[in-house]
Amino acid sequence: MAKDYSVFDIVGPNMIGPSSSHTAGAARLGKTASKIAGKPVKEVKFLLHGSFAETYKGHGTDKAIVGGILGFQPDDARIKNSFDIAKEQGIKFEFIKTDLGENVHPNTVKIEMLLEDGSISTVMGASIGGGNIKLTEMDGLALDFNGSRAAVVLEIKDIPGAVSFVTGLLAHNNKNIVTLATNKPAKSEYTFVTIETDDQLEHDLIEQLKKFEVVAKVVVLDKF
Repeated sequence: MAKDYSVFDIVGPNMIGPSSSHTAGAARLGKTASKIAGKPVKEVKFLLHGSFAETYKGHGTDKAIVGGILGFQPDDARIKNSFDIAKEQGIKFEFIKTDLGENVHPNTVKIEMLLEDGSISTVMGASIGGGNIKLTEMDGLALDFNGSRAAVVLEIKDIPGAVSFVTGLLAHNNKNIVTLATNKPAKSEYTFVTIETDDQLEHDLIEQLKKFEVVAKVVVLDKF
């Protein structure tokens, strides 16, 4: 079956560096991981798999992904100096070649972040071509997010009606839920809920979600 390609798929994004997969995608992975962490990053380890591990220096993946942690877009000229900027901000970083398994994309990285408050946040994802990325893990939980739609990940107390309460609020605010997935780790008091919506959730709505006693954490994932 023929596949429909966009101009973005063929030409690729505006970016700094030689490869959309190894630089633009890497920058997006770093920036998304930093946003998921939600707090200033003190130290970060990049566990590089497959092609990322073999070519990260030559293709500029290392500078791009550090630039992403700093919040830079793929076309930000500061990516070229991201190492120096990170060091100026007191952020330590390390690149480690590793094997993340047979069933992961060759351009995969696991990002382990030590935050200023002492907590740890981890994100795993892949650069899948044309600057596009896919997130597969967040803080040890399986995730399947490719950025085609806006999404929110909620950590909700595992009590009857808690998830319905959240979905009811979204419906009341005219937000159409496209997909909803739940994941409850063994022996956990919380259920993790990933909700994709047609439209980005407004700031006020996010703040309402954060104020609910049943909601322990809210992570917003922007449409790419």
